[in-house]
Amino acid sequence: MLSVIWAHNFDLVVLAYPTFRLALLMFLARISTRVGTGYRWYSFLFTRKVYEHRKTAEKHELEYNLSLLEAVGCSFERYPKPVLTLSREHQEAAEKILQELRLAEAERVVVLHPGSGGSARDWSLENFGKLAYELRARGYSVVVTGGPGEERLVQTVLKLAGDGVHALVNRLSLLELAALLRHVGLFISNSTGPLHIAAAVGTPVIGFYPPILACSPQRWGPYTDTKTVFVPDRNACVRCKGGPCQGNECMEQIEVNRVVQEVERVFSVLKQPIAEAQS
Repeated sequence: MLSVIWAHNFDLVVLAYPTFRLALLMFLARISTRVGTGYRWYSFLFTRKVYEHRKTAEKHELEYNLSLLEAVGCSFERYPKPVLTLSREHQEAAEKILQELRLAEAERVVVLHPGSGGSARDWSLENFGKLAYELRARGYSVVVTGGPGEERLVQTVLKLAGDGVHALVNRLSLLELAALLRHVGLFISNSTGPLHIAAAVGTPVIGFYPPILACSPQRWGPYTDTKTVFVPDRNACVRCKGGPCQGNECMEQIEVNRVVQEVERVFSVLKQPIAEAQS
């Protein structure tokens, strides 16, 4: 690996997620400008150091990463929101799937994504199933998505949701998923990558986050103005009792009926003229 890096003759490297091995490789590759955090024991291997503790979650992860660029002279009057540009090929693939599901002309499409890959505490599959059922009963079109290995999760939600809920599991690439989400009205999930993809294509999102500082929406929340985030109160959790989070029990504080109400609110705002919605 060192010979490959060395062959490209890089002048600058920014290590957003450094390890000793990576820092040493960059040093041995003789890259002249090496940017990384200043608080690790091997930080002497960096030529430009940024002194920030991410574990305190004082800023968003996007802002922490851009702080590394400020160390080499980049400046930001305000932090840009992520925007994902999609090819015509991916958009056509998404449109084809929507047509297969007979949702191409639907106005109130909600996508639920119950998996998270273990990246955070999760809202339960039972709650996702109840939410899907309640939304269908109110006339919404509901699609449940999942990636490789999440077939069981999706099937559990479908079983609880009853008839009329669509499933898209392990059928889409990430960019095809992004294109699909661009065409729907709302995306709902735990703290996970597709939540940020939905935000980046301009779709309103609802996210469920645990009361853990390192996993908080302050650091990992969707970086968009069109978001709603639900976070339980750990002080009200019988198991945690205000201390460190001990499990998923606190996530049960997020009630299905509260989420349904927020879905209704989001779609009522979407119906308003732009000037009225922004006032």
